[in-house]
Parts: sequence; structure tokens; C-alpha cells
Amino acid sequence: MRQFERNPFTKLLHKHPYQACSLCIMDTSDPWITFDAEGVCNHCQKFHVHERSIGDATQREVTLNAIVATLREAGRGRDYDCIMGLSGGVDSSFLAHYAVKVLKLRPLVVHVDSGWNSELAVSNIENICKTLDIDLHTLVIDWTEMQDLQRAFFRAGIANLDVPQDHAFGAALMSEAKKYGIKHILNGGNMQTECTLPAAWGYDASDSVNLLAIHKQYGSLPLKTFPIRSNLFRFLIDPYVLQMRVHRPLEYIDYKKTEAKALLIRELGWRDYGGKHYESKFTKFFQAHYLPEKFGYDKRKAHLSSLVVSGQLSRSEALQESEQPLYDPMELAEDRDYFCKKLGSSLAEFNQVMAAKPSFYTDFANSEKLLARLRSALSLSARIVRKFK
Repeated sequence: MRQFERNPFTKLLHKHPYQACSLCIMDTSDPWITFDAEGVCNHCQKFHVHERSIGDATQREVTLNAIVATLREAGRGRDYDCIMGLSGGVDSSFLAHYAVKVLKLRPLVVHVDSGWNSELAVSNIENICKTLDIDLHTLVIDWTEMQDLQRAFFRAGIANLDVPQDHAFGAALMSEAKKYGIKHILNGGNMQTECTLPAAWGYDASDSVNLLAIHKQYGSLPLKTFPIRSNLFRFLIDPYVLQMRVHRPLEYIDYKKTEAKALLIRELGWRDYGGKHYESKFTKFFQAHYLPEKFGYDKRKAHLSSLVVSGQLSRSEALQESEQPLYDPMELAEDRDYFCKKLGSSLAEFNQVMAAKPSFYTDFANSEKLLARLRSALSLSARIVRKFK
């Protein structure tokens, strides 16, 4: 029996009957997955559409050169020409190296300490910035507020338990950019390693309405200093009034995870965490235990599928890796106790939440419909502009 079929809420959480993609290893543990006549899933199809949209290698190089030229011009006479977040993970670490050593940019590097960093992550971040000779600003989130917010999300029993950290990272980075008058943000996101991210497994961490609604129902402390980016700034002021732009350079190069890790180890003394986003102890426990046990969602399927469809891994290799145990039993017990202690939750409460019926982001106020209307309006505006050009 497959793991997700053991979940008592499998009929609520997963699509039936069972089917797996013929190209990658994503399956109906994503309840919104679809397949074409050849059995290829929508995630693979999306990746191929994206690949065509950004052009061939020559076109991508032209695009990337144009971005770099814009950033250098924006940074003329300033200490920095862009800003970027650094978690110590593979993508952001490689981006720091690539931005400095290859693109010859001068980024201000920001790390947001949410209270869950591993010692290894701290060591990697310090080594990277020292070796590359770049300025690092570490922003520390008030732990009592972070703890209360993350405990609220845990008690709510929704899938994307990592929203508080992700929202804080994004909001704090934008705030630091404005503080230093930087309009260009570098982001390590890329379709080569992240094209398969089922929307049903989580929800937009940038939605402050959803974040505050969950905290209002399950939190107990006021969020006085926690960085929150409202929809007004997210959709209007930042992109249109302040003309702030987010760039994803790794989209335009032949980015391969294995090669990136090798370079980081060789050039920056970087050490591996053993899993995507495992630089955070919270994220490791969330992805390797909470999601699989409570929802039957194994994020390795998404991460490995991205590598398969982008040609970095064979399907058989991905299947073999996905069949490995998620946790050593002794390590799991230690991490569970650490998780409960950090959140201020008892083991009894932990077991109660894990056994309860899952909740969904739609059970709380959110901006999903607003975002859909905005996208529609922006698409219409773009078509009108093109028509009258």
C-alpha cells in the first residue's frame, strides 16, 4: 500500500484512482494533477511551455545580459546594484556565487534568522559571504512572535506550515531593499529544479490576509514587529509606484543541481544538508514528517520530478531515491521533541493535531480571488497596450 493510501483522509486529500505521470514521478497524491493522452502530467507540460517561452540558449543569454545591464546602471554611484536573500541552501548559495563571480554584480546579501537555523546553515552563510567578500545583513525575527505564529499554523492543521518563515523572508527582504534604495531583487527560484510544486500542497506564503486570518483564530500574541507585506504594497506600490523588480537569473542558464553543489563545495567550502530546504530544522521536519504523515504529501516527489523533467535525473533514479526512508527513527524522535519544545507544544497536543482532520487555506480568509481578478486585469491591459503600439 502506498503511503498516502494509509492516510485516513486519503479520499479528501488525493485524487482517485491512482495514476502516476509517465514522464516524471508525480502522482495523484496531488489532487489537482491532470494527465494528457500520453499520461504526461500538467507539471511536465507547464515546464515545456515555460522552456519555449524563454527561448533558446542564445535568446536566454540576450535576456540575461539585458537584466545585468539594467542592474549595473541602477547601481551606478551606489554601494549595491541589487539585493538578494541567502538561506544557505543550494539555489541561493549558487546565485550568490554566480552573481558575484560571473555576472560581476554587487549584491547586498540579506539573511533572515527566524530561529530555526541549523549550525551548518549559519556556517555555510558565513563562509559564502566571507569568500565572496560581500556584505551580509542578518535580520532577526522576534522569536516570541514567530513562535506564536508558527504554533497557530500548526494548530490550524493546514498543509503549508512554512508560511510564517517564507512570508517573513520575503517581507523583510523587501523592507531592507527600500531602506537602501535598491529596486532590483535577485531570486534563486528556477524552473529547472522547482517546476513541480503542486498548488494543492500549500498556498501562497505572500498572502498577508490568509496569514493574519489564521493567526487571529489560533494565535495568542499581537504581531507587533513581525514583517508583513500587505496586498497594497505587493500588488500596487512596490511594482508600480516604486518600480521594484524581481529577477531570476538561474532561469536563463543551464543550471544543474549536482554541478551547483560540486561548485559550492569546491569554491566556497559549502556543506550539504541532505535535502532541499533542510538548512532550516523546521522545514526539514515539516517536509519529511508533518506533510507525509498528516497529508500523505511527499515533497521529494515534486523536487525529484523537477530534476527528471529538466533532464538532470532519470525517472528510475528518481523512483529509487523516493523509496528511501524519509527519517531515521531515532532522529525523527529527536526532531519531533525539538519541534514541540521550540513551539511550546506538548506531545499530547502534537499527536492530537496530527490525528485531526486536515484544514485548507480556503477555510480562512485569503486573497486568491483578488489575485485572480488582478491577473485578469493586468493581462487585459497588456493586450490593449500591445494592440495600440
